[in-house]
Amino acid sequence: MDIRVVSKRLSLVGLVAFVVSSCTTFDPYTQEEKTSNVTKGALIGAAGGAVVGLITGDDSSERKKNALIGAGIGALGGGAVGYYTDQQELKLRKRLEGTGVSVTRIGDNITLNMPGNVTFAVDNADISADFYPVLDSVALVLNEFEKTFIEVAGHTDSTGSHDYNQLLSERRANSVVSYFISREVRGDRFIPVGAGETRPIATNDSSEGRSLNRRVEITIVPLTSPA
Repeated sequence: MDIRVVSKRLSLVGLVAFVVSSCTTFDPYTQEEKTSNVTKGALIGAAGGAVVGLITGDDSSERKKNALIGAGIGALGGGAVGYYTDQQELKLRKRLEGTGVSVTRIGDNITLNMPGNVTFAVDNADISADFYPVLDSVALVLNEFEKTFIEVAGHTDSTGSHDYNQLLSERRANSVVSYFISREVRGDRFIPVGAGETRPIATNDSSEGRSLNRRVEITIVPLTSPA
């Protein structure tokens, strides 16, 4: 067998193992370790070549971080980063319990997966009024833990054209950002981005898989001091 094929397969196994180990979290309500539903879906994405994590490139993330630190928000250093993220994660889990929004932590980044079926009407970028209280709860935590920047990423299934899905995903991301800004979260903390249909976490060959792929992911990243 070609050594390049073997290497590629081993790399994939390593990625899947990393995702499983990194996304196993402690549930403060059941007192058990668990692998979230988003993580299970992410394994499908990993097998298909998708990458779990920020869509925004390293350069854009660093520019955003440096701009916010320069604007006076301040940065976290050393062991303070982990503790800060621990407290933020606990408050998000408590506020989002039973809402349909999952909380996944990878390292010191926290991702909230907001399924499209509870966030938006079908083929629409207007946030469902029933979802306002959920976003209000998230906004409270974002304002309390302000030493972060936030990527808001819209995703769609593969139904429809690529260009249409890309635009819809961008509109949905911008709708969520606009709502948070209306709740007094600093606008310069956000990076809205649309991924269209390019980052599935499940198969698009079934209605269940397409439902998982229609989502908005909010990834919260701590502002850390330069090494």
